[in-house]
Amino acid sequence: MLIHHGQILERVVRRNGHSISDVARLTNVNRRSVYNWFNQPHLKPEIIFRIGCVIDHDFSVELPHLFTPDDFNKERKRVVVPNNREESADDMYNKHYWKDKYIDLLERYNELLANKVSYS
Repeated sequence: MLIHHGQILERVVRRNGHSISDVARLTNVNRRSVYNWFNQPHLKPEIIFRIGCVIDHDFSVELPHLFTPDDFNKERKRVVVPNNREESADDMYNKHYWKDKYIDLLERYNELLANKVSYS
């Protein structure tokens, strides 16, 4: 049986309630990259490890051929917040929160438009 790394990644991310925007931001990539990872049957272990660290998940359970439990115990979630003198951490959080809300709203709007076009 072939293991699809991207599907495993997506299932864990969604099951644990993480937003795609947060995963993208914490891994320093754009949302499209995260969706592309979900479609890849084989991913570099570094990518899986990086996501595991930011969502605090041990992928050695799902992918024992790539990782051992010790791999994820050594490196726990380390989130680097940009050090900007003009903005506090709360300001950064608020910006990301509202940006994520806006993106989610746009995605739902586009989905509604697509459904309306398909029914017409």
